[in-house]
Amino acid sequence: MEYYNYIKSLHLIFVVTWFAGLFYIPRLFVYQIEAYHKPSPDKDILGTQLKLMAKRLWNIITWPSAILATVFAVWLLVLQPVWLEQPWMHVKLLFVLLLIIYQLKTHQFYKQLQKDDVRKSSNFMRLWNEGATFILFAVVFLVILKSAINWVFGVMGIFVLGILLMLGFKIYKNIRSKNPNA
Repeated sequence: MEYYNYIKSLHLIFVVTWFAGLFYIPRLFVYQIEAYHKPSPDKDILGTQLKLMAKRLWNIITWPSAILATVFAVWLLVLQPVWLEQPWMHVKLLFVLLLIIYQLKTHQFYKQLQKDDVRKSSNFMRLWNEGATFILFAVVFLVILKSAINWVFGVMGIFVLGILLMLGFKIYKNIRSKNPNA
């Protein structure tokens, strides 16, 4: 158990880098989609550069971080199997499953955009970008509070955050329609 805190630290570091990748990749998708609709040569130059950036982010940072965060999480559970008896951990693992599903769906979008197969709008990707944020909020509140009642308040906070993000998105969309360079 003397190395427990090292494993926990590594788990947290890779969770942070995993989320960093998940936060940034949809933003790159927004730029890729917008570049796709530009005339040449902008379309070609931007498209090539954005694909390269997405490829490096996804394959060098995001996927390895997801795998390492998961490996260290399993290791922590092996060291502390009593956590698997805690209700908060069951809910946390449900959110982790949602995060993995979110990553797999994001991987589909990544593969499509790498082939210039644009199926979603940049506005969709802006909204998609918030999925990881909701999961992060839920997991942090859950892990810190470890209480069903306090967790309910945390979830309510997530819904308030969602409403604020949607309002912010609408305001941004209105500003952008009035000034396309914003």
